[in-house]
Amino acid sequence: MTIQKDQAEQSMENAADIAEKIATLGSMDAVKESGAFDELMGFIDRGEIQLDGKDGFIQQIIRAGLERGLKSELSSHLGCEQGESHGRFLPNSRNGSYPKTVSTIAGDIDLQIPRDRAGTFVPTLVPKGSRRTGGLDEMIISLYAGGMTVRDIAYHLETTVGTQLSHDTISKITDEVLEEVAAWQERPLEEFYPILYLDAIVIKVRDGHQVRNKAAHMAIGVTVEGVKHVLGLWVTENEGAKFWAQVCAQLANRGVKDVLIACCDGLTGFPEAIEATWARATVQTCVVHLIRAANRFVSYGDRKEVSKQLKSIYTAPSIESALKSLDDFEASELGRKYPSAVATWRNAWERFTPFLEFPPELRKVIYTTNAIESMNYQLRKVTKSRGHFPSDAAAVKMLWLAICNIEDKRARERFKDAQKKGRTPRAGAGAHLVEGAGTNGWKQALQQLAMAYPERIEPYLN
Repeated sequence: MTIQKDQAEQSMENAADIAEKIATLGSMDAVKESGAFDELMGFIDRGEIQLDGKDGFIQQIIRAGLERGLKSELSSHLGCEQGESHGRFLPNSRNGSYPKTVSTIAGDIDLQIPRDRAGTFVPTLVPKGSRRTGGLDEMIISLYAGGMTVRDIAYHLETTVGTQLSHDTISKITDEVLEEVAAWQERPLEEFYPILYLDAIVIKVRDGHQVRNKAAHMAIGVTVEGVKHVLGLWVTENEGAKFWAQVCAQLANRGVKDVLIACCDGLTGFPEAIEATWARATVQTCVVHLIRAANRFVSYGDRKEVSKQLKSIYTAPSIESALKSLDDFEASELGRKYPSAVATWRNAWERFTPFLEFPPELRKVIYTTNAIESMNYQLRKVTKSRGHFPSDAAAVKMLWLAICNIEDKRARERFKDAQKKGRTPRAGAGAHLVEGAGTNGWKQALQQLAMAYPERIEPYLN
């Protein structure tokens, strides 16, 4: 037992010595030139240094880096380095250090915080009152964005890096993004969006002693450049035309003066709510929502065939041929078996037919609320693991973080793909959808929009 203890202490001392050398040298090139890197590899190969765990090399290098930075801050504050002779004549001087435990991404680390005799030194690297480093906060926010609850994060940190944080502390860390969310939610918008997508997903939120279903509304606008922007997130009791009217009014108050095409589901009163704000907007019912609604009462075994026959309606070259396809479906065996499917299309016919007046290039863009449907699919995976949210604010916070998380990943993939194919990544390609992501086939769609709405789109074309 004594031998193992001695070995552990020796390993810790070796790790501390090497970490101190590396921290002092600064750059990796200097570390390699000094031989400290080869010395470190030798200790690791012989098993004399433990990389992770309590007092392992990773913790030691973080400790050495932080303490070196704190000493540098104190030297700057005092106006002299440690040991310099002219420091005797300065009004203030060093006064030892005091211990402090700080939580990091590598676990809890015991630091020695330097201090001065006058008590005027205020460190910025490890601020007074702070018990965490910024890297740990970022990790917690990332885990929260991935759908983990506060309790899950606390357990994960304790079992992986050995850091114990209270639930209140973790909740406060994630609340740090609320100001950013609020600023994003109120930011000014562009005057003109050729296409606007509006949709909602159902989430579970605690209300008193009950968990209720609520609707998380989302709006995505496509700019003249084909860049998509998530314009806002709103959580309310349920999805209704009255609330959507408030959303549209808020978007207008933030600067949106005109929308060419608004894509939405078949919610009663929804088109009127949009037109009340933008009278000249063409409201297009989402085709995918129509297909889903038509299949609502169709048995599982018949859904594939029903969907196949419905396809001839929304791929028809004209309104007349689409109406004929609907009549043919109504007269078919499946049409007679499922009259509700026929009624779904006939009731939405007026709001569906604008889609048929556009050429294929534009149909691909407005065919459905795909820009939101794809996002909603990812968000449902995150919200499902949460079960329910403690409040509306918590729901908006997590959804916003999840959107950033999802689109950051997609943007990186687009950026790498462009580089592999030898293309110059477009401006903003490294940003998430909250900041802007491109729309496939936009140039062709914009050309058709310019022909259909020349007087409205021309002022915004560069």
